Amino acid sequence: MKNLNRLILTTLLVLAIGNVNAQDENNPWKITLGVNAVDVFPVGEDAPQGDYFQEFYNVEDNWNIIPSISLVSVQKYIEDGFSIGISASINRIDKWGKTQEGTPVSVSSLMYYAVDGNVNYSLSGLLKTKKLEPFVGFGGGYTWIEEGPYNTPADGGGSALVGAGTLNGTVGLSYWFSDNIGITAQSTYKHSFKDYLTKHFQHSVGVAFKFGGTDTDGDGIYDKHDLCPEVPGLEEFNGCPDTDGDGIEDSKDACPELAGLAEFDGCPDTDGDGVSDNKDTCPNEAGLVALAGCPDADADGIANAQDECPNEAGPVANNGCPWKDGDSDGVLDKDDNCPNEAGTVANNGCPEVVIPSQEDQNQLINYSRTINFSLGKSSFKADAYPTLQAITAILKEYPKANFVVEGHTDSTGTNNNFNQLLSERRAQKVVDYLVENGISAERLTSAGFGENNPIESNMTAAGRSANRRVEVKLAD
Repeated sequence: MKNLNRLILTTLLVLAIGNVNAQDENNPWKITLGVNAVDVFPVGEDAPQGDYFQEFYNVEDNWNIIPSISLVSVQKYIEDGFSIGISASINRIDKWGKTQEGTPVSVSSLMYYAVDGNVNYSLSGLLKTKKLEPFVGFGGGYTWIEEGPYNTPADGGGSALVGAGTLNGTVGLSYWFSDNIGITAQSTYKHSFKDYLTKHFQHSVGVAFKFGGTDTDGDGIYDKHDLCPEVPGLEEFNGCPDTDGDGIEDSKDACPELAGLAEFDGCPDTDGDGVSDNKDTCPNEAGLVALAGCPDADADGIANAQDECPNEAGPVANNGCPWKDGDSDGVLDKDDNCPNEAGTVANNGCPEVVIPSQEDQNQLINYSRTINFSLGKSSFKADAYPTLQAITAILKEYPKANFVVEGHTDSTGTNNNFNQLLSERRAQKVVDYLVENGISAERLTSAGFGENNPIESNMTAAGRSANRRVEVKLAD
């Protein structure tokens, strides 16, 4: 009795630990009540035991059975066909195999107790069966058999029960009459870790009860079959609701709060334009399918709401308005580089640029070469101003033409960097004068070339004088 109490306590403890796991699907728990049979003969040992699987189904001579419920097991489904469980069993051993001559060997009603844990894998998913469920399992446990002539510890014992751990392998088959009730049969091989506890087979058959399923939303449809278990629904829609009562379940109804038509996925068409309200940008105003149900008064392909000129046809690129020609030069504003100034088509809407004649260009260069600067400086000499005024007058005759002012020096001195900077400053000095006297800065650029581009020899004073120059040229 003491060991039986220990058996019950261990079972309850494992079940308590198992309850910590959360539910993974409906009916995850299974309890089996049944009878078990213990067979110590076909285990691969010498007489009075036999070879592996010898007389495996010899119930009359080898199986030990008590005519009452002798096995209780509890299992919890985990996922992907796997479940874990624990079982407790009791039996009475009267048969211990046969002699070599085949005479049955009896023992004196040795009590048998076992607690086993297991991991089972259901093959019904692989085999695509529902009512018939083959399964395999493995696990371990602890078995006690009352001390007898064939299960005595080497030290002589001293306990009424001989116990040891076992490694278990199981094959079984269940048949389910319904979602909750079935019958299950299995055979388990138990390999003992101690020589004094015999290896053995334990067979069982019992009635299995599955439970744990719920009807969370209270709609009378079991969660296992309810596609919407959190929301009350209708049986015709597998437990899913039809809030607006239009005969289309909410999950397939694009407008679940508004009664509509099947052709519009459950949505209404308030304005009758053939576009359902959930896709109609203008649901209260009849429009065109191509414009998401919105009207187009000027028929330019742009809905009124997006058309900046809804009553005047125009292109999409101009937001539905016609292109304008603000300066009336025949070039639309979108293509007119000078939209506020009449020009020519050939010049992209801008006035034609009049450039200086070759004669005027030569005169500019000749004038600019006579601009005199102070020695080694970028400041003008007094006699340079009349020339600068003449250059300014020529540039004003060509208001659309652009010009470049180039500065040059002779090769006097050994510091090329100084000559370079001096040429740049002198060119910029001329540009500054021209801007101050009415020439747009946008029309002018400057560049310095130092001593790199002489027009005369730097070997003579006259040549060096000619090389110290500024040139105003028509820009490329």
